[in-house]
Amino acid sequence: MSWLRALKETARSGLTVERRRLEPAIAARAALGLALVVGFSLAVFGPAVAASSAFGAFQAAIATFQRSWRPRPTLALASGASLAVSTFLGYLTGAHQAFFLALLLLWTFLSGLAWAAGPTAGIIASSNVAMMLVTVTLPTSVATAAGHAVMIFAGGVVQAALVVVLPVRRWGAQRDALADALAAEADYARRLRHDPVAPFDPVPLMTARSAAAVTPRQARRRPAELHGARGLAERIRPVLASLADPAVGVPEEGPQRARVRELLAAAAAVLDAAAHAIRHGEPVTLPPPAVAVLRTPDTHAILTGPSRRAALRLAALLGDVVETAEPRTETTETTETTETTETTETTEATRAMGATETPTTPTTPTITGHAPASTRARPTLVRLAPLVVAKARGELRRDSPVLRHAIRVSLVTAAGYLLGAALPFGHGYWAPMASVMVMRPDFSQTYARSVARFGGTLVGVALATAVVRSADPGTYLSAALAVVCAFAMYLLMRSGYAAGQVFVAAYVVFLLGMEGAGLTQTVRDRVTLTLLGGVLAMLAYAVYPAWETPRLRGRLADWLAAVGRYAAVVTARYADPAGTGSPDVREALLDTRAARIAWQEAVERATHEPVRHRGLSHAAVEQADHALAEFGRVAMLLEAHLPEHGAPPLPPAATLAESLHRATERGAKEVREHKEPHWDDLRETLDAWSDDPPDHFLLHKGATLLLEALDEVTTALMESTRAR
Repeated sequence: MSWLRALKETARSGLTVERRRLEPAIAARAALGLALVVGFSLAVFGPAVAASSAFGAFQAAIATFQRSWRPRPTLALASGASLAVSTFLGYLTGAHQAFFLALLLLWTFLSGLAWAAGPTAGIIASSNVAMMLVTVTLPTSVATAAGHAVMIFAGGVVQAALVVVLPVRRWGAQRDALADALAAEADYARRLRHDPVAPFDPVPLMTARSAAAVTPRQARRRPAELHGARGLAERIRPVLASLADPAVGVPEEGPQRARVRELLAAAAAVLDAAAHAIRHGEPVTLPPPAVAVLRTPDTHAILTGPSRRAALRLAALLGDVVETAEPRTETTETTETTETTETTETTEATRAMGATETPTTPTTPTITGHAPASTRARPTLVRLAPLVVAKARGELRRDSPVLRHAIRVSLVTAAGYLLGAALPFGHGYWAPMASVMVMRPDFSQTYARSVARFGGTLVGVALATAVVRSADPGTYLSAALAVVCAFAMYLLMRSGYAAGQVFVAAYVVFLLGMEGAGLTQTVRDRVTLTLLGGVLAMLAYAVYPAWETPRLRGRLADWLAAVGRYAAVVTARYADPAGTGSPDVREALLDTRAARIAWQEAVERATHEPVRHRGLSHAAVEQADHALAEFGRVAMLLEAHLPEHGAPPLPPAATLAESLHRATERGAKEVREHKEPHWDDLRETLDAWSDDPPDHFLLHKGATLLLEALDEVTTALMESTRAR
């Protein structure tokens, strides 16, 4: 993509206003906290302290809006405390430009490394640097600076207290994550009715898994309906795929396929009902037609073999989902529902769905009832600190995008600070503040936010300055206007950076206008400094980039190696049956999902980069993505039909597992080295099976499909190489 086109795309993205669900109650609570802090500070200490404390409450409220699964009071306190510390240190060195510049370099570099811990930590750290640049201009002595720092922290305390005292939709984020996972399963079931090999995006399940991790305090308070349903959703997905896929035995047309379509539609309806109940904390209301389909005895007469077994397991799992999704008043410590045998599942289906028959297929039950599993634990902030330090230390390598971002943002912020001080505009902090707030580790976000901040600042400062000059508001009216702007920003925060930035710029004008500090600078001066900061950020990325395009092959190789290990572990379970809940299978599946998401995020970042083709063509990316997704889908089908614990082993499966592992590990290495990947080990295994295949309805067919998917990967990569 050319630079001109890349700039157009990022500019359009930055100025886009998205239609998102607004949350006025949460925005009003955050604005109330800001109003309380500003009003108290004005009445007791005066405008200067009110400005400092307002920044603390403002930033603490922003922290509570971040996409984090931690308790919102914790985020508010962490934000207020970190801003108070950084601001006080800035006060101590603010009178000496050399010392302040050294602190600014160090603090900004550390804030850049904070992105290693995730976007929430990175955003809070970057905001602290930006707020520090503003607030250090207010105090006049060390004692006053200490008082300002205390008031900044008090602003965070007030916002945290309001979250506790005025809760709005408790556990709402976790409810939405779990409901989205179930809704994604419902959508998958509907798509399987028309496309038996439809792909599935694992992101909702990964998000729900992240949301399921809780701190010890959260574990004691989590609603009971948030327990277990995610684990059931994880188990439903392969059952849905197994029921729909013709490779398992159901013809593409005929009465069996018609019944499968009915079951998939009923499953989608039940999953949607459970998702709605969990999202809103209401009882589950099942649609009668879906219940009728799942309870009819005709299914057992129409479907046979593996498809009948999948239908029985689906009904059982849906029954468990319905039971789990019902809101209850109690909370429990054990969360994840673990595997049960087919006999137990069918008993659950009989109870929850009203089934009138039980299967006659013999089973070998080994577990009765649901075995408890420990809650997924999230470390407290104190225990998280050494983990964050370790992650940041791991990014101290030359090829790390996070390290490059830390170097870029620290140098650009320092340069913006010096240029802002040298220019005859006054309030030169607008330039470095703009830089640190728009810079991100990737190209697209940095450039999009630069354009959005300039456009939003232009509009916001113009409107606020017009109000100030025409109405000449006093101290208290300026404070009220600042609170109104903050409310609008909180309300529109997730609608687009440009929309929120309009009100952020106006908020700063009104807030500093409480003591007259914001009235001496013209719209032109502020917009010029903001433009300078954005241009510096964009130039820095162009001069010292961290392009994703050249690393696409490495991301693809990581996904290939991970999905190959998953397939190998699954097939090894056929040679050594351990039941459907093998921990090694689960771990391999999670690694595969993480690698796939990393690949998809890398592709998305690379799409808008102005880099000549040095990695993979767009066609190769699409073909390779489809091939490895198909490889993972076949491995999932094999997982769906893992033999029960104690079942007769299939020795040929051990050979297949070993050949899969060797072939995909070698293939991943060849992909990284820009060589043509070969799958000789797997091909030799299948050739040896040509005369005497394993006695299993799916193993040989699945191995053939796996090899076909790998051959498609080779085709995609070779066509990309020839295209260059």
